[in-house]
Amino acid sequence: MAEKVVTRFAPSPTGYLHVGGARTALFCWLWARRTGGTFILRIEDTDQKRNTPTAAEQVMADLRWLGIDWDEGPQVGGPGGPYLQSERTDIYDKYVRRLLDEEKAYYCFETPEELGALRKEAEAQKRGFVYPRPEHFPTAEDAEKARARGRAVTVRFAVPQDEPIVVQDLVRGEIAFAPDDIGDFIIQKSDGFPTYNFACVVDDYLMKVTHIIRGQEHLNNTPGQQALWRVLFADGPLPKYAHMSVTVSDAGGKLSKRERPKALLAAIKAMPDIDTNKLAEVGGLTVEQLQAFIGGKATPDMPSIDAMANSLGVQLPEINIVDFFRSGYLPETMVNFLALLGWNPGDDREIMPVDELIQSFDLSRLTKANSLFDRQKLIAFNTEHIRMLPKQKLLGHLRDYLEVIASPVVAADDELLSRIIDLCEGARTLADIERKCRFIFMGSDRIEYDDKAVKKVLLKGDGLDTLQSVRDELAAMEEFSEDKIENMLRSLAEQRSVGLGKVAQPLRVAICGTTVSLPIFDSLSLLGREETLERIATTLQRFRV
Repeated sequence: MAEKVVTRFAPSPTGYLHVGGARTALFCWLWARRTGGTFILRIEDTDQKRNTPTAAEQVMADLRWLGIDWDEGPQVGGPGGPYLQSERTDIYDKYVRRLLDEEKAYYCFETPEELGALRKEAEAQKRGFVYPRPEHFPTAEDAEKARARGRAVTVRFAVPQDEPIVVQDLVRGEIAFAPDDIGDFIIQKSDGFPTYNFACVVDDYLMKVTHIIRGQEHLNNTPGQQALWRVLFADGPLPKYAHMSVTVSDAGGKLSKRERPKALLAAIKAMPDIDTNKLAEVGGLTVEQLQAFIGGKATPDMPSIDAMANSLGVQLPEINIVDFFRSGYLPETMVNFLALLGWNPGDDREIMPVDELIQSFDLSRLTKANSLFDRQKLIAFNTEHIRMLPKQKLLGHLRDYLEVIASPVVAADDELLSRIIDLCEGARTLADIERKCRFIFMGSDRIEYDDKAVKKVLLKGDGLDTLQSVRDELAAMEEFSEDKIENMLRSLAEQRSVGLGKVAQPLRVAICGTTVSLPIFDSLSLLGREETLERIATTLQRFRV
């Protein structure tokens, strides 16, 4: 009988869900669903210094938005719990103690400065740094004495040196590592928490994980983890490893979660007269914390980054899943697009719903070559998914989006939103839909005029005179409907011997402040006669000299 597939996604809550992490979660989930297996979510929160208070909740919210559900994990439970590593320290302590008792691990007392000196010595000798294993391992009494002297006590795993460590990777084939190149690595930190390389091995064994699917950057962790597994769990078969290709930005280089803070920092430094007191308040920071960020010494939590960027009007690059949500992408788009980064179905299919992805997914089709995060292709995918998605589902996505960005359009009922969706045929994102119709739901006093549109459409040529003529005609109309409005505008354009755009664009700028809106006839009908005439009058009064 074939083994039951068990995969896991184990993010560290040090930031929001990056698209690279989302791809890892998706591949693990697809393989579990394809094989009828189990998908586990485990939160690796043992790095107490780097954990952020909002990250774990946001990661889970982002996974659920993508449609990635977990069979075991936080908020769900399961036989392998608890699923937060910070709640599993008693389990890790037991295995650390066992390794110490069997002299397969040992205490270390070096300070960061002493370790730094050892590394510099290795660099001077032009060799890689490998921690020098002591001839005699320190005892528990030695460890207690070191702590009493204020020394940080850690525990290192004694990597077996008798044979090469061979990793069988489903993507990259057989890879051999020399054990003396790996070196003895820390498995328990001075604060008592386990390191990632130790805790994940214990958890993968206890949770019966059969397949570890993760990014290529973890490949160098694998031999040490595999050595630990063989020492601790000789009775258990090793998981199968699949290290996915790197995803690179279309601007060059690896996609990095640091791009958003980096972009904000560059913008702040380019503003010499910035009010740091006000900016710190906006970001929920102290002035000292803001100065530490500006000085490159600390990075605030992502909500602070986003709040400060919004306050300054700085557009940050989309890197985290929540960024794409707020930019108006559909979860179906993101799942489809991410699935094709480093995997293909074996034919020329590209636009694929999730059921089709599950049916087609196979680890044998993971690719070694780097995958390109092509944002233009992502836009094309989103345009197609908006077109093909059932209306009711698209309506639900649009309403969720409007609520999150606090758009005034959220006041529309489902019937009106459905009509707006129909009027926005060909929209690339939900943001496009919102941008085209938000003027309808705003008071005239909140309309912001685009300077370029005003100069090009109203102040150039006879734009204002045309707008006055349009107002006079609209005020005289008996019936204010799309058909009547269209007939009037076309007739007026014909009388003035100009194209319809020459008449419609000044009107569009007057009612919404820009040259982008719903079709002009529907826009006026939805806005209503009274509000339309008021906005035209306000525009004429403001821009006529």
